[in-house]
Amino acid sequence: MNQHILHIISILIPILPLLGFLIHVFLKNNISEKLAGLHSSGWVIISFILSCVLFVALNSVSELQTDLFTWMNVGNLNVPMAFLIDHLSILMMLIITGIGSLIHIYSIGYMHGDKGFNRFFSYLNLFIFFMLILVMSNNYVMMFVGWEGVGLCSYLLIGFWFKNQDFNDAANKAFIMNRIGDLAFLLGLFVLFQHIGTLTFKEIFAAVSTMSIDTNTMTIITMLLFIGACGKSAQIPLFTWLPDAMAGPTPVSALIHAATMVTAGIYMIVRSNLLFSMTPITLETIMIIGIATSIFAGTIAIKQNDIKKVLAYSTVSQLGLMFFAIGLGAYEAAFFHLVTHAFFKALLFLGAGSIIHSLNGQQDIRKMGGIRHHLKITHAVFATGVMAIIALPPFAGFFSKDGILTTAFNHNPGLWGIGLISGIITSFYMMRLYYLVFWGKPRLDKETIQHIHESPAVITVPLIILAILSIIGGWINIPELFKGNQILGNYLGSIIPTNVHDISHSTEWILIGITNAFTLIIILYTYVVYVGRSIVPETDLHLKSGIGRLLTNKYYIDELYQIIIINPFKRFTEFLYHIIDIKVIDGIINGVSESAHYFSNHLRKTQNGNISYYLFVMALGMGSILIYILLS
Repeated sequence: MNQHILHIISILIPILPLLGFLIHVFLKNNISEKLAGLHSSGWVIISFILSCVLFVALNSVSELQTDLFTWMNVGNLNVPMAFLIDHLSILMMLIITGIGSLIHIYSIGYMHGDKGFNRFFSYLNLFIFFMLILVMSNNYVMMFVGWEGVGLCSYLLIGFWFKNQDFNDAANKAFIMNRIGDLAFLLGLFVLFQHIGTLTFKEIFAAVSTMSIDTNTMTIITMLLFIGACGKSAQIPLFTWLPDAMAGPTPVSALIHAATMVTAGIYMIVRSNLLFSMTPITLETIMIIGIATSIFAGTIAIKQNDIKKVLAYSTVSQLGLMFFAIGLGAYEAAFFHLVTHAFFKALLFLGAGSIIHSLNGQQDIRKMGGIRHHLKITHAVFATGVMAIIALPPFAGFFSKDGILTTAFNHNPGLWGIGLISGIITSFYMMRLYYLVFWGKPRLDKETIQHIHESPAVITVPLIILAILSIIGGWINIPELFKGNQILGNYLGSIIPTNVHDISHSTEWILIGITNAFTLIIILYTYVVYVGRSIVPETDLHLKSGIGRLLTNKYYIDELYQIIIINPFKRFTEFLYHIIDIKVIDGIINGVSESAHYFSNHLRKTQNGNISYYLFVMALGMGSILIYILLS
């Protein structure tokens, strides 16, 4: 295809969602709900089609560079407004626009009748635009623009129902906590530019291959970038914002907090793999933080009773597993799991939305049960998502998780065992969720049972498509063990290192057998507990055991942050306000004004209108001048 046409297509892909946002800005509520939903979804669908065109075109060329203009040129800093579309970025573009299209269509049904319908779709369009800028940029500065843009959209969408103060607090929490990571990201870019002199990807990667950069300096750079990724991708200690972000509408949870935005940190590190591979200390830190986050969040999910909160902690846990893979140097396995996770987690969130929509807003899994007969389509697709996330073959999650665990075993069998524990925890809380929602005796109130209904096609069709992707999505990187040729690994081979396993096929089969045996045991155990014995989670906190109370209250992390960070900071700011601001700064300013007022008030008295007094003062002044002249 003509290069000029390809450049035009690459520009149109992010511009079209921006156009959708601008239409909403100018027309606001002057267009109908139906038209707003159709045109907002249409722009993203067209962007997906154009991304598919570029995907086909990249089979004949390795990358496409589109230079628009020079954004900044200050001293040695030159920042172009340019796109770099290669095999890595085009896959992210397909995920963003593809899943984004499905979620836009789904939202037409889910948000029907909401007073902020048009405003909601304007935010979705703006988010897609910034996310595309993030993955398409050819330099870190433009990536940071997209990085901050999706943070802004996240704030707007989490607090979409802003009349609820709790939702506003959740939006503020997400925004503030992300700023911590963003500051670290920015500092990392400062140090990177100081030592290399550029922030363009290709120039940086070429420079570090030839320059002799101090290992400590590179460690500082990558550590700062990793802290930025921790904020955006919700890792310890910056993870508490994501579960609270479930305050936003369910499509927001699916798009931003499962399939796209939270994976930005993973994408940034995979894109920067050459830098991170030079710093073993950083990789080891990423590995430890990743697996700790995965297990930590997974154990919290075990005791959550809000369907969206369970999936939220599941997202944190799965992201931790991706960071675990990165820490092992398995960038390919991490990105593969990013892709499959986008399919099945978007499916699970949207499936949860379909359940909530059908049950008149009910989100407590303790008040559900036995609804599979009423919601047959939703049940089928949700079960598919569950099978994918617990990594049963041949679902998508099986192949991507197997790649991570095999790499872990290749490094150290102990790491494989820790990764297996994370998988077992995932199987438990997901099967617990599945059985409590769909099986057992109905625990719904009579009014809800009378009105329960399957969601309309505009909701179920996107779910069916995501369910299909959750089944076949893993086939894009089937390992040699299953007679596959690792299509994804070969496709990304020029950008990220390919996984190389030194273990035999017989050992791999044993590992797979052990993993699936544990999964099947968990499936049977949870069936016996939650279906056979009809056990429903406790409702009173005071009845819980110590560990149960601890998990239900999420290890009291929010309370701990309140005590050791927020309260001391508040006291410090109050000290600054009452002592420094009021007594010192205001004291100086008020003292100057009061002094001026005091002296001017006394000076005013000299202007009394008495002519003889004026003559006396004039004579006194002239006499003083004369005496001064004579004496001098």
